Amino acid sequence: MRRTLAALAATMLTAPAFAQGVPDDLTTMPDIPDDYQPSTTSWGDPDFRGTWPLNDFAELPVNRPPQYGDRFWKTEAEIAQEQGRVEQLEEAYESEDEEGTIGLGHWIEYQAGSRRTSMIVSSQEGRLPAFTQEGINRSSLMRASWIGGQTFDWVTDFDSWDRCVTRGFPASMFPFRYNNGVRIFQSPGYVVIALEMLGTRVIPVAGQDEEWPDGLQGWFGNSRGRWVDHNTLEVVTDHIQPGASTFNMATRGVPPNNTIPMSDRTVVTERFHLIGPDTITYEMHYSDPVIWQDDFTTRVNWSRDDDYEFYEYACHEGNVQVRNYITANRAQREQEYARGQMVEPIDPDAGPPPAMDPASRGAQNRNTEETE
Repeated sequence: MRRTLAALAATMLTAPAFAQGVPDDLTTMPDIPDDYQPSTTSWGDPDFRGTWPLNDFAELPVNRPPQYGDRFWKTEAEIAQEQGRVEQLEEAYESEDEEGTIGLGHWIEYQAGSRRTSMIVSSQEGRLPAFTQEGINRSSLMRASWIGGQTFDWVTDFDSWDRCVTRGFPASMFPFRYNNGVRIFQSPGYVVIALEMLGTRVIPVAGQDEEWPDGLQGWFGNSRGRWVDHNTLEVVTDHIQPGASTFNMATRGVPPNNTIPMSDRTVVTERFHLIGPDTITYEMHYSDPVIWQDDFTTRVNWSRDDDYEFYEYACHEGNVQVRNYITANRAQREQEYARGQMVEPIDPDAGPPPAMDPASRGAQNRNTEETE
C-alpha cells in the first residue's frame, strides 16, 4: 500500500541528519560516500539495473533561490514550513480519489524533507554561470512554443520537444512535471538508460571509445562509459546535436522560454555513484565555453522504485498541435491586419522563416526581459 505523503514527510523530518548526509555546516557539500560495495552482474560489472524515477527531487530547483544565501542545505525550520504544503496536497489527492476526478494533483507528488537548496554544487551561490555574449546572441535566435508572443509559420518555429522528437540532452536526465521514469538495463559491454519521456541511451562500457567523425551528431550525442571504481560509472558525451534547450524550462529553477543554447563544443561528463542498494548519486559536469562563462556541476540523488510503471508517452495525440499552432497564429494575425494592427498581410504560402525574425514580438519580449 502506498504510504501517504504526510507520513512520508513526517518520517523524513524526523530522520537523523546523518541518514540524509546533512552536515552541521549548511554551507558545505560533503564528499560522495564510496564505501558501498554493490552486487555485480553475472559478467562482473557493478549492478545498477532497476527503475529510478526522478520524482524525489522534482521540486529541487537547478538555481538556488536567493533566500537560502550561500547554503547548500535548508534548516530544519524551513523544512517544517514545507510540511503544510504536503498536507494540503495530500488532502487534495484524497478528495480527487473520493470524487473520481483524479487530475493534475496526481501528476507528481510533492514531498517535504529535501534538505538541498539547489541542484548546482559547483559554486557557493548554487546558480548557473552567466552566458557569454555569443550565448546571449544564440539564445535570442532560438524558437519554441514556450516563448510568449512568438509568431508561428513553419515547423522551424518549434523546438525539438514541441515536435515530440526529444527533450534533448542533458535535459532528458532532469525531472519534468510528469513521466519522470528512468530504467537502467545492462548487458555485457553496455549500459542502457530508457527514459519514459522520449528516448533511450545506449552507452558502451567496455572500451568501445572510438570518436565519431567531425560533423556527425546525435540528440543524445556520442556517449562512452567506463567503470572508474567498484560503485561508479563515468560517462563522457560529446557530438551532441545543438538545437534543443540544455535544460527544459519545466524543470524547477531553470531560465524561461526553453532557449538555453548549445554549441558543438559541448562536453558532458556524468558520474553515476551507487552509494547504497537503493540510491544513486548522479553528478553532471557541463562544459561549453562558447555559451557559458564557466563550467558547472549538478548533483542529485536518485531513489530506486522498481514498482514504478512506465506508460506510453504519446506526446500529443495525432501529432496535430504544430499544425494547429501555425493555422491559429496565422488566423490571428490576419484578423489583426484586417483591424489595422499589422502593417503587412500574411503570406498564405509562407515557408520556413529565418531562425528568428528581429521584428517579431518574440524578439521584442526577450529584449525587454533582458533589460529588466
